[in-house]
Amino acid sequence: MNKSVSISKPGTRPRVRTFDLIWLCYSIFFFVVPAQHPGFSAWLTVSLLYLCFLMLYVSLIYARRLRTKRLLLAALAVFGIAYYPFNAGAGVVFVYCAAVAPVVLDSLSLSIVMIVAAAAVCALEGVALHFTIWIWGIFAFFSFPAGLVNLFWTLHARSQTRLGLAHEQIEHLAQVAERERIARDLHDVLGHTLSLIVLKSELAGRLLHTSPQQAQREIAEVEQTARKALGEVRETIRGYRCEGLAAELARARATLSLAGVSLECAEPLPRVDPVAESVLALVLRESVTNIVRHARATRCRLILSVDPRITALRIEDDGRGGIEHEGNGLRGMRERLATLGGRLAIDSRGGTRLTVEIPAPSAAAQAQPA
Repeated sequence: MNKSVSISKPGTRPRVRTFDLIWLCYSIFFFVVPAQHPGFSAWLTVSLLYLCFLMLYVSLIYARRLRTKRLLLAALAVFGIAYYPFNAGAGVVFVYCAAVAPVVLDSLSLSIVMIVAAAAVCALEGVALHFTIWIWGIFAFFSFPAGLVNLFWTLHARSQTRLGLAHEQIEHLAQVAERERIARDLHDVLGHTLSLIVLKSELAGRLLHTSPQQAQREIAEVEQTARKALGEVRETIRGYRCEGLAAELARARATLSLAGVSLECAEPLPRVDPVAESVLALVLRESVTNIVRHARATRCRLILSVDPRITALRIEDDGRGGIEHEGNGLRGMRERLATLGGRLAIDSRGGTRLTVEIPAPSAAAQAQPA
């Protein structure tokens, strides 16, 4: 007999199904003994006790709290033990207890113990009461399949619930990671461009009275830069925001020159893996933005080295240094490099020296098991 009782998580409203009440058909055993010994008092007694059984079982099905279900299961077991000596057909209560136990009890071992205990109590009490084996044997035997089948389906349902919760958590984490990625992308793309717009706007403001024509040219460049920033945002959304390290180097040279910082770099740049080049270009952009905003430097030096095992980028400036806290930009750098197995080192004593190392794809794959 498979008594499939609705499964619900603690603290949530259980799913009540009318289907659970179908298993009351097995309670017909309550009336086998009164049918063999007809009498008004016998039928009245069994009717009243059967109503008690119905109240316990229906309350167990419709109970919302798990603790209430467990108390009702214990009450049902006590009812079966107490009524069994007066009505051999009440042994079916032990089958109900074995079937409901896996749904109510969270522990696998405790559920098995309850199933075995229901069958054992039914058999021992039946033997002690001198019932025939055809009476207590049937109830004790069917306690096992009723309990074990429900135990299997309960474990399956709980595993599906845990799997669903895991999928929800993974989806939530993916959404959080995507929001962080978008925030990093917007910071990397707009931080550099907006810094350039601020510099040009300040320069145009200073030239407005002394050289209106040059100020007008600077304002025109601000407009072009803003339009370019809009295009970069669109490219970021599409995932095509990196034009390569060479293009980023040219943009960095123009920005630093405008801020009065000279850039030293050996050209042409060595060829870099496309994936590493995208990250290095963003690192260069963020570094230049930080130099323009905070460093107060007059000179910047960039060294790029590539060998079969590692690609290294070193960016130095002679600014004030003294980086105490890493902002979103530096954290974004570390997170991007971590995806490639790379690392970031910063030394801000007497200027700032930023070193980025990215292993080659083959070297990163070999180091992954470690």
